[in-house]
Amino acid sequence: MKFSIEREALVKPLSLVAGVVERRQTLPILANVLVSLDGQNLSLVGTDLEVELTGRVNLEDADAISGAITVPGRKLFDICKSLPEGSVIEFTQDGAKLLIKSGRSKFSLATLPATEFPLVDAINARGTMTVDQASLKSLIEQTGFAMAQQDVRYYLNGMLWELSGSAFRVVATDGHRLATSHITLSEGVVQGLSNTEATQIILPRKGVLELSRLLQTGDAPANVSLGDNHLKVEATSFTFISKLVDGKFPDYQRVLPKQSTKVVVAEKDVLRSALSRAAILSNEKYRGIRMNLSNDQLQVVANNPEQEEAEEIITVAYMGDSLEIGFNVSYLLDVLGVIGDDEVRVSLSDASGSALLESNAEHANALYVVMPMRL
Repeated sequence: MKFSIEREALVKPLSLVAGVVERRQTLPILANVLVSLDGQNLSLVGTDLEVELTGRVNLEDADAISGAITVPGRKLFDICKSLPEGSVIEFTQDGAKLLIKSGRSKFSLATLPATEFPLVDAINARGTMTVDQASLKSLIEQTGFAMAQQDVRYYLNGMLWELSGSAFRVVATDGHRLATSHITLSEGVVQGLSNTEATQIILPRKGVLELSRLLQTGDAPANVSLGDNHLKVEATSFTFISKLVDGKFPDYQRVLPKQSTKVVVAEKDVLRSALSRAAILSNEKYRGIRMNLSNDQLQVVANNPEQEEAEEIITVAYMGDSLEIGFNVSYLLDVLGVIGDDEVRVSLSDASGSALLESNAEHANALYVVMPMRL
């Protein structure tokens, strides 16, 4: 294998792939990146056996010689990144070594055979869909914060993807809060899936975070394949494959409050600022705050074990009975951080009922549920 490439063209895909590679591995080859050249098509593959990521670059090197080899991913990335901008990097396979040359800099990396690299077999797709990357990225960003991190209920350590007809919905919950958002897919972009019943998969937390990092903000399309054990997302510059969580996600529909009798509308930035200030004096462990609601007024109170207290009063749109209810202020701030519109609507029932938060705009497609706290 032999080829040359501009530094900038290589560093970006290499940085994405190297992010999947773990430094400490039980299998040495998992610390490596598979470098494969077929004609003018260069592909870089990294995996940790849970997530497999392929970055692709088209070369402009008429003298390139095809081949495949694996090299230490982190070392390769650090070398390429440290070279001067605008430089051209030459790669040459020499027996069991990969020689890297740029200007007066020379490096020699140890390699392992490409045949030993553990690639995911072909995916048996139950169905496929096409969605623009910006929409998919937005869905993940609107909901990903609510995923559990190391919950014994392993199915919560990920994100539910649900396809029902042309509706594509994602849901995340850690048992204390829930976030869900959806989009409507264009006709003809969903193939092979039943229109009568919902198709659900659970993408693990690491897969969600890696995919969010890959997706662009433009309207470039991504082809999504839903398999029995894997999810595959393919775009022009990358292919992402992740194992799925084998489990049953909770019925999120049962969590959404149905009997809310009190509706509060507040300016999002005003409410977020008030909660942020009150949070300074909340209990560092439990992060509890009290909200006292009365006609057109919301009082936010926080206390801590040092007997310190914060009080904020803001004007809101509300007419109804008074209500005192407690929440984890971090959960509320997480929601307010992803709602894109100027006003937020909060639906409540009583002091023991959960709160439903959403944008006050008509086009809102995301819902957030936060369980109350006893203070």
